[in-house]
Amino acid sequence: MPPLLRRFLVLCASIFAIVTFNFFLFHVIPGDPIRLIARSQRLSPEQVAKLREAYGLDGSIFSQYLTYLKNLAHGDLGYSFALHENVGDIVGRALVNTLILLTVSTTVVVLLGIAIGVFAGSRQGSKSDSATVVTSLVFWSLPTFWVGMLLVFIFGVWLGGLPISGITTPNAEYQNYFQYIADIARHLILPTLTLALVDIAFFVIITRTSLIEVMSEDYMLTARGKGLSQRTMVWKHATRNALLPVVTASVLYISALVAGAIQVEVVFSWPGMGLLTYNSVLARDYPTLEACFLIISVAVLVANFIADLVYRRLDPRVAVA
Repeated sequence: MPPLLRRFLVLCASIFAIVTFNFFLFHVIPGDPIRLIARSQRLSPEQVAKLREAYGLDGSIFSQYLTYLKNLAHGDLGYSFALHENVGDIVGRALVNTLILLTVSTTVVVLLGIAIGVFAGSRQGSKSDSATVVTSLVFWSLPTFWVGMLLVFIFGVWLGGLPISGITTPNAEYQNYFQYIADIARHLILPTLTLALVDIAFFVIITRTSLIEVMSEDYMLTARGKGLSQRTMVWKHATRNALLPVVTASVLYISALVAGAIQVEVVFSWPGMGLLTYNSVLARDYPTLEACFLIISVAVLVANFIADLVYRRLDPRVAVA
């Protein structure tokens, strides 16, 4: 069996296993969402029974599982207990907002991480190299939610000037589309800065280590012997060859960021998948929770699969292994 086909079948099997685990996980945890709804609305036992039947929770857990698989095969993610809306519509809106945050933050983190990593790696052993590594590791060790709350205090209480919650200004009226985009951009600054401060060290260390390794190769010693300048050697030859692990790490970082953005979205009330997951946990909204965890898990698996393909494409030695 070709390696690519084998990995694709493993991906499909992993997705099915996640779907199964995802369903049973949220049905065995303590708490009954119907009782929560009934208690808040003071419903009679007969009304509770009808409500349980309407949400498909009156059958056995195995029958609910089969119904869930059937609906999922038709693209039906269920109906939200808390928001009283199709889960697909809810998740669709949240996913778009999360993708906006991930696109901007990943671009900033990767580009700055590579630039700083090349700067440090090209000055191996110098004071600037040591300071860069130490500073990066210090920020990497900080909890994401703590950095976010610190920025909220600085720019929301102390200095002001930047929005600290939401994706747009409430009740704002825009005269044109560019004002709308500018408002979203202002709300993106603090969440993006939070992720950049914490995660940029990941790419700084990888780029620095890869560049140092490349600089010690024989062909780089030959280039130095030919009289090439340090700048030409680093940016024209070494950096290009050092980016192989960085490209792979970028894809894996995106998958990790999908799950890690939960903390940032909760701190800044960013209406994405993270905030939706958090609110669904509080409301015991099983269909929405299942959809959120399913999308996050599948995103991680697919990103790892893509990373493997990218690595094989960039390094033919892996493809023949």
